[in-house]
Amino acid sequence: VFSKTAGFRHDSIPEGITAIEELGRTGGFRVDATENAGAFTPRNLRRYDAVVFMSTTGDVLDTAQQRAFEGYIRGGGAYVGVHAAADTEYDWEFYGGLAGAYFRSHPAVQPATVTVEDRAHPATAHLARTWDRTDEWYDYRSNPRERAHVLASLDESSYTGGTMHGDHPIAWCQNYQGGRAFYTGGGHTKESYAEPAFREHLLGGIRWAIGDAQADCRPETGYRPLFDGASLEGWKQAGPGSFTLGEDGTLTSSGGMGMLWYAERGFRSYSLKLDWRTAGDDNSGVFVGFPPSDDPWSAVNNGYEIQIDATDVPERTTGSVYGFRSADLDKRDRALNPPGEWNTYEIRVEGERLRVWLNGVKINDYTNTDPARSLADGHIGIQNHGAEDQVSFRDIRIKELPATAARGD
Repeated sequence: VFSKTAGFRHDSIPEGITAIEELGRTGGFRVDATENAGAFTPRNLRRYDAVVFMSTTGDVLDTAQQRAFEGYIRGGGAYVGVHAAADTEYDWEFYGGLAGAYFRSHPAVQPATVTVEDRAHPATAHLARTWDRTDEWYDYRSNPRERAHVLASLDESSYTGGTMHGDHPIAWCQNYQGGRAFYTGGGHTKESYAEPAFREHLLGGIRWAIGDAQADCRPETGYRPLFDGASLEGWKQAGPGSFTLGEDGTLTSSGGMGMLWYAERGFRSYSLKLDWRTAGDDNSGVFVGFPPSDDPWSAVNNGYEIQIDATDVPERTTGSVYGFRSADLDKRDRALNPPGEWNTYEIRVEGERLRVWLNGVKINDYTNTDPARSLADGHIGIQNHGAEDQVSFRDIRIKELPATAARGD
């Protein structure tokens, strides 16, 4: 944890350091805290899985120290920026890209509503769709959305003084030049570090940064919800069993051997994203490319299932195109979060090509050659497998793509 300041100094820095030290004791990582920029040498940085910039301000590293940190990130290191970390090193282009955006201004400390955009990332999975809290809410000189993956944003109508014209990211993550970077704009006040939800937010960001938890941190734009956690309009249950919609916007499978499918329309060329979680050794899947039918076996026999079941045989395990192509198991295993934690699938269909990403890592690439089983019959469904299998889903969203031949990555 690095907390050197060359400009304004936040009086909450000691509380921030203490909070991360306490999180480390319960979270299984050791914490060293320093304000000595001399710690930024290649040899010393290699000791650390992540470096937290705790409300740093101004120019805190010299040229050699900057080069050392750049090498550390490019070698697979990680950065966690807290609050005024965005008010740091304005003339260092690499750092600006790593942090994601620079600070511009802020209104007075006040309550505001945070809209949680990603509820699968470990930094935000514990939160409801909105999060009301008090802090000093930064405006930024640029919007990081096109470059980083936004986890949460501010509802500018909920407070006074926001200047980002309604699209106001406040926490984000990204894979950056070989390393990982997480930033949160919260943490100005001493009280922040006593808030259980904010502490878990910090812990989740650190866990992702050090590789203890996985998430899809690629930029995400242009998606619209098919299921937003509030309504199942357009969806129908086919066959036995059901899905229960919880107050937190989570769909959980129950009983039977059926499927909840999006009946309003099909899709031909698209990127489908959804978040899912198993409770244990559970079985489910995501069906794509099947014609409309109230018979769930029609999807089995005419479409393709992207499997969710980590312990089955390779062609029928998590990430496989069920019965057709196994996932790359090494990549899958590295990308997969364990039962009880959320995962994110991207299922991309272009022509007859079907690709699967798990938490941002491509794990499958399958091309259909059977004209009778065309992926162009593009309905989408999620499976409820059986009475003993409980799998949960959140935030099913889609982006339609140009109807062209499938492109490379």
